Amino acid sequence: MAQQCPLIFRQVDATVTRINTLFVIIALMVFLVVQNPLILVTLIVDFILRLSGYKQFSPLNRLSLLIQKQFSLPIKMEDAGAKRLAAIFGTIFTLIVLIASLFHADAVIAVVVGIFLFCAALELLFGFCVACKIYYIAKKIYPKGFE
Repeated sequence: MAQQCPLIFRQVDATVTRINTLFVIIALMVFLVVQNPLILVTLIVDFILRLSGYKQFSPLNRLSLLIQKQFSLPIKMEDAGAKRLAAIFGTIFTLIVLIASLFHADAVIAVVVGIFLFCAALELLFGFCVACKIYYIAKKIYPKGFE
């Protein structure tokens, strides 16, 4: 986690959040193939459950915990601020894709899903949080908005 990430001084397991990210990537790719908006609605509900503190009801989080336990993957605790910010961005991206799909705006879907997949892949493969970089830039431009 980089210094420019927002800190909330609550720890989460980064391994579980990376597995969550993998499931989001898979869900987005399945959506691109089948074009079923229910996939996006499910993702949005899952993001909202995790963001509102009800991650025990999140299907993706429960599945991620099961996989971590099954494969004895390491626990790596990190501040939840960056993960929370990424989930907010993920919710927004998914809402945009859902609205675009309702209007059959295929070009918008392709661009937004492409950006979303790129950002999610950076997090999954390298632990690089694009949302943190955006936060850092926004904080430099408008510091009073983040006090």
